[in-house]
Amino acid sequence: MTTFHAVVWMDHSEAHVVMFDRDHVEAQKIKSRSHHKHQGKGDDNSVFFADVAKALVGTREVLLTGPGLARNQFREWCTGHMVAVAANIVDSISADHPTDAQLVAQARQYFKKFDNMAADPSMA
Repeated sequence: MTTFHAVVWMDHSEAHVVMFDRDHVEAQKIKSRSHHKHQGKGDDNSVFFADVAKALVGTREVLLTGPGLARNQFREWCTGHMVAVAANIVDSISADHPTDAQLVAQARQYFKKFDNMAADPSMA
């Protein structure tokens, strides 16, 4: 699904990975295997972060969202462990607990502006 954009809402316990293009939406939930809700270091979540990163392989543009530090720790983890995924992360923004439909709407609005700058007709 290399044509998809993705938005990821995440905290330390789970990630909602939603990939989409103009006509399709595909969502998956990835649970952390850790029983600790708030962990201080991204390395403590390496298996969880690896699972999320694997779900994003081949996705061209990724927007990270979430309420706390997990999204930024994930981005840093990707920089050291999954460089191809890190290169496709376009932004990281704070968000509470939206539904997957709200996530897609937010991401479509974000990527519409982003794609207009890049002259990408896939989101027209």
